[in-house]
Amino acid sequence: MKQIDRMGWAVTGLAMMYAATGHADVFEDSHLTLGLRNFYYDRDFKQDNAPKSRVGSWSQGFDLQFKSGYTDGTVKFGLDAFGQYAYRLDGGGGRGPDTVLPYDDSKGRPVTDYGRASVAAKIKFSNTEVKIGEHRPMLPVAFYDDSRQLITTYEGATIESKEWSKLTLNAGRFWKTATRESSNREDIYLFGDSPAQSSDGLNFAGARYDFTPQFNTTYYFGQLEDIYKQHYAAAAYTMDLGNGYSLKSDLRYYNTQDEGAKLSGSLDNSSLGVMTALSKGGHTFTAAYQRMYGDDAFPLLNGYAPQPFLVNWSTIAFYKAQERSWQARYDYNFAAMGVPGLKFMTRYLRGTNIERGPGLSDNVESETNFILSYVIQSGPLSGLAFEGRNIKVKTKYGADFDENRLITSYTWKFW
Repeated sequence: MKQIDRMGWAVTGLAMMYAATGHADVFEDSHLTLGLRNFYYDRDFKQDNAPKSRVGSWSQGFDLQFKSGYTDGTVKFGLDAFGQYAYRLDGGGGRGPDTVLPYDDSKGRPVTDYGRASVAAKIKFSNTEVKIGEHRPMLPVAFYDDSRQLITTYEGATIESKEWSKLTLNAGRFWKTATRESSNREDIYLFGDSPAQSSDGLNFAGARYDFTPQFNTTYYFGQLEDIYKQHYAAAAYTMDLGNGYSLKSDLRYYNTQDEGAKLSGSLDNSSLGVMTALSKGGHTFTAAYQRMYGDDAFPLLNGYAPQPFLVNWSTIAFYKAQERSWQARYDYNFAAMGVPGLKFMTRYLRGTNIERGPGLSDNVESETNFILSYVIQSGPLSGLAFEGRNIKVKTKYGADFDENRLITSYTWKFW
């Protein structure tokens, strides 16, 4: 096994043995699952000057998760453990880096396998939980990535409190990340920069308040030390229009500015996005508009960490400096026709006014998606999921490509 954190696997095993033998009550409320993902990925570049005509891979991934219960008492303790591993199934020769598997430059192909392991201690008091170790956050300031094979995760300490009705508070600090195509944990820096420009950590605090089940607001502050400070504010409202129709509207705003030692240089970006979705039965029609302000693109974390709180986040993200983008999307849930588990989505996104530099004309880009998925609902194969994605990207100055992904996944529940 290559590029694998053997010490991490050992720690995981010891942690699980400790939870199982030392604290029977912790074990009784625990869960052990194994996520299986078979992932085929192919990107066919269409422009004449492409460095590679095609990149891609076929791999099998495993995501083992042990989540303990809690000890008794006013202050409760628990321990979680995680192990991820992926194995390349195809030959891989003759293709460049594909953003799925680590690439071995000396051999000119993706590595045969890679993996990582980690643990997380947790402490609970009333409705407040502290967690130290691996995180898979879904926050406006940091978001995990499961769009490829292994999942991008963060190492740090967080606290989440739900002591007050309708109010959720979050705060924490992430000091390491393990990106989707790496076995290693590394310091956090901006995508496009080098590790020499790493921050000591990402600090954050935020809150969400649900005024009603239909209306909520969110605010977060993030500080990537010596790189940027970031504010995020959002509001979402769902309106019942009657006759089975509903309308959901989202307004989201980011402001990001350089701070401290400015390890990534000057940084000036704001993003304003609005999205509205009309639903009836199995149909949902969505329209979105997003505009980037300032001299710079929206900052992404190393490993091209996603930020789906941007309303037009997609494969090419539409996050460039000065970019103005819009989206038209249609979803259909076939449960409305008596076929639960079958879903379809298509969307078109277009971005214009992209700043390329002094004296250069603006760039234009577009993306089209088709996604069909099905999850078996009953029987011995219940939970087995299939998904096919087709992605077409066109740019005025840059890469054009057609991309296909075929994903088969299943989660085995041991207990």
